[in-house]
Amino acid sequence: MKIALVGAGRVASCMGPRLKEAGHIIAGVYSRTLRNAEELAGKVDAPAFDKLEQLPEADVYLTMLSDDALIQLAPVIVKGREKALFIHTAGSVPMDVWKEASATRYGVLYAMQTFSKGVKLDWAQVPVFIEGCSDVELEAIRRLALDLSPDVTPLSSKGRKKLHIAAVFACNFTNHMYAISEQLLAEEGIPFSVMLPLVRETARKVENLSPLKAQTGPAVRGDRKVVNEHLDLLKDNPEYAGIYRLISTDINKELK
Repeated sequence: MKIALVGAGRVASCMGPRLKEAGHIIAGVYSRTLRNAEELAGKVDAPAFDKLEQLPEADVYLTMLSDDALIQLAPVIVKGREKALFIHTAGSVPMDVWKEASATRYGVLYAMQTFSKGVKLDWAQVPVFIEGCSDVELEAIRRLALDLSPDVTPLSSKGRKKLHIAAVFACNFTNHMYAISEQLLAEEGIPFSVMLPLVRETARKVENLSPLKAQTGPAVRGDRKVVNEHLDLLKDNPEYAGIYRLISTDINKELK
């Protein structure tokens, strides 16, 4: 299958080479920054473009842009290519963004994973969620998704948005907690690496236990004395204190 990659960011940098390895032909790579397009194009043996109108003919236009850019550029991506299959990879953008852009064949391929350039993923462990405007398109997207991962599940736009929210809590917010932890440790000259065994064990536990049952710490115990001592230590940083208080009371409403 000939696939045009619309976008050259973190998702495209991981997904493009995987599709190339699976035997697909990458017809071209677009990014508004030509240097980024060229960097990815060199890895998938394809030409690079910084203008959407220059993208060559393809069977599939796989779009990996920010939500705002996708909504803005969808009509431009579709124009003159109406017979192709249009797929986006966003967690929170409805499938019908393509319908509104006058596409007739379209859908979604959402890989629920955090992506980083230069980091090779174990795609066998990545769940992929798909949606199609008809059974025919859904099957085409399913076959494409199976070339990425064996774990492929159909999911509606509404379900995918809820999944995306859950992923923000489990991944993005958790990483922000790491950043706060790192800052607090730095104030005492302690490297964040001391937290890594704890981080690994916390992640390991929820592979076998419900997160509710795996919860530990002063909040779940209702230990007001420790919670208040921690809040006192954070009094010079009201933002962190507010986060600590909010999460602690969400864990245990009796702490209000």
